Amino acid sequence: MMRTSTRLVAVSAIAGLLALSACGSDSNDSSPATDAPASTEAMAETTDAMAEEPGNIVEVAVGAGSFDTLVAAVQAAGLDGTLADGGPFTVFAPTDDAFAALPDGLVDCLLLPESSDALTAILTYHVVDGTVLSTDLEEVAVPTLQGENIEIGLTDGVTLNGSVNVAAADVLASNGVIHVIDGVLVPPSIDVEAFLASCPA
Repeated sequence: MMRTSTRLVAVSAIAGLLALSACGSDSNDSSPATDAPASTEAMAETTDAMAEEPGNIVEVAVGAGSFDTLVAAVQAAGLDGTLADGGPFTVFAPTDDAFAALPDGLVDCLLLPESSDALTAILTYHVVDGTVLSTDLEEVAVPTLQGENIEIGLTDGVTLNGSVNVAAADVLASNGVIHVIDGVLVPPSIDVEAFLASCPA
């Protein structure tokens, strides 16, 4: 599906992900600080252990602590079992801040039982079949599990659909890989304004 060219700059952001994820980086890239607090040392040990034996995609997202909204949405849509046991998958995972930037009321409306179809469509639009690492990316339209494509751009970092940025890449899980993104992707077939106008809430 994709080949490598090292056009991806998101690899350099992986170092910043150590505070964000429970796995995804090597443990020998920095020397220990002698005056580091015990809690920092404990976190480093936990990160090292999980890097050696990463959990599944859902476990990694839960452990990261910055994907609470995404995890809640996945559970509400009943996709947690699929993302935990299926795969391999590549997940473009929006952070809590990305969800917070959505129009007012949209997340609440999506989490209603009546909105399960729209919620499932949006979530599966963030998932690609197979393990696609940063070094595999090229400027192509990538089919998602939802059925519509994501446009990948590599001109200025890695962008999705022209406006969402990959903030950190290659967070490994036992059944795939997570790429952290700074926005929520909405399938072209979903009209957000019309959806909000029809929301029963």
